[in-house]
Amino acid sequence: MKNIFILITILSLFASCGKDDEKYPLIPEIKFESITPSTMTEFGSQISLTISYIDGDGDIGTSDPDIYSVSIKDARLNTPDYYHINPLTPPGETLQIEGELTFILPGIFVIGSGTQENTSFKVKLQDRAGNWSNEVTSSQISVTK
Repeated sequence: MKNIFILITILSLFASCGKDDEKYPLIPEIKFESITPSTMTEFGSQISLTISYIDGDGDIGTSDPDIYSVSIKDARLNTPDYYHINPLTPPGETLQIEGELTFILPGIFVIGSGTQENTSFKVKLQDRAGNWSNEVTSSQISVTK
């Protein structure tokens, strides 16, 4: 979890501000970018999942670590895991922003009785106004025992 905070903080420093002549939506929009590895042994390695985002008022993330702004759901499970994002703009600022966020997920495991399973992840992002972004689905990854 600590790695996620460090990575998000670094990425937020590199988030670029939108140009004044572009109109970004006030509700965040996200796009799936990548997931690695595509094949893994259960519990073997962490998963790196990257999404890109655009937001017209820059209200993504919060300084309160108890507020979770990202939902990431393993397609094999019923409930998502939630993650915190630090603010991507300075407090009190309204800026058009775009960039990428990378989440480091713990290694997964085979849930059923087989020796291999495929899964994907559904991701959505919530801004400080309470608006949820569109939901994106990652490409599939394969996990073996």
